[in-house]
Amino acid sequence: MSNSIQKIRQDFPILKRLNRGKPLVYLDNAASSQKPDCVIEALAEYYKEHNSNVHRGVYALAEEAELLYHDARKTIADWFNVSSEEIIFVRGATEGLNLVAQSFSQRHLNPGDCIILTQMEHHANIVPWQMVAKQRGVEIQVVSILKDGSLDLDELSSLLAQEKTKVLSLCHISNSLGTINPVEQIIEEAHSHDVHVIVDGAQSVPHGKLDLKAMNCDFFTFSGHKVFGPMGIGVLYGKKEILESLPPYQGGGDMIDEVSFSGTTYAPSPQRFEAGTPNVSGAIGLARAIDYLRQHDMNELAQHENELLQFTQTELLSIPGLTIHGTTPNKASVISFLIEGVHPHDLATLLDGEGIAIRTGHHCCQPLMKVLGVQATARASFAFYNSMEDAERFVTAVQKSVSILR
Repeated sequence: MSNSIQKIRQDFPILKRLNRGKPLVYLDNAASSQKPDCVIEALAEYYKEHNSNVHRGVYALAEEAELLYHDARKTIADWFNVSSEEIIFVRGATEGLNLVAQSFSQRHLNPGDCIILTQMEHHANIVPWQMVAKQRGVEIQVVSILKDGSLDLDELSSLLAQEKTKVLSLCHISNSLGTINPVEQIIEEAHSHDVHVIVDGAQSVPHGKLDLKAMNCDFFTFSGHKVFGPMGIGVLYGKKEILESLPPYQGGGDMIDEVSFSGTTYAPSPQRFEAGTPNVSGAIGLARAIDYLRQHDMNELAQHENELLQFTQTELLSIPGLTIHGTTPNKASVISFLIEGVHPHDLATLLDGEGIAIRTGHHCCQPLMKVLGVQATARASFAFYNSMEDAERFVTAVQKSVSILR
């Protein structure tokens, strides 16, 4: 894969720049990914050639923008094997989860019902449900993780079997541990108990081709900026029959059928859930990112990422006092770790001086950090454009930093 990866790296202009005077090694992909030239060019072309609002005008620019926006929705729907009317454009996974929590709870949750979350969830999949719990008088129960960072599936089964359980909302891949949850198996079991399942796919979409129809989740959401697309755009997928039963999340222009002071009727999905001027350029840029992924064998890219993961984990574990959090064999290319006697922020600062960008902190997973018994971790997260040289430079820089800090 080395020649192919070097060719891919040429598509990402930011990888050519220096960081603190040294070649950039970008290992914060779980937070946000870099963008290929084709995405950057798509954004520039839209604003240079087609910029207009959509749904309103009959002039040429408006018609062009409308067609590009429509085609972007279709491109994304086709990639996930669902219909265009099941794809809602949102600002990101956070807004997608808030939309589901608020709209779904109004129609389908009653006092005494139960929502299941897991200990590995991002704050974006915790706080919206806590808000709903207060609003609707429902209960939240939390599934534990095992020592290796995997879910306690026996405990999950017990919670799903409760008559009061109505919703399970969980991440496909943990942004902190890298754990890949067996969502297909979990969804099948949940549906056998008439439990609706929402999947936070923010971390899984960048790492493989997903068939949402086969997955059979009720909702799935992700952010464009993690999948090599622009910031400020994301997608919420929902089964058509469920979306049609839900009230709007926000009110305003273009989500309506007819408005009067005596009352308002709403447009069908997805328009019902896209109030106001949409992020047209973001949708176009995200579709171009999906087109870029379509050019590559996602299985080969995933295998490359796994090779980087295995090499880096093995080398890091040779450092005395280093602990990796999230050791299940079924994990994505994310490494959260701590080194005895070394503060992760100090480590990240020294790595930055070597041109290497990683993330430190609680990774918007404070409840998980409490479960792990730590305040923060250092996290290196790989994308397919990372090379083996990146991994080697990272390991060498960590070893050098430890020798300075201890």
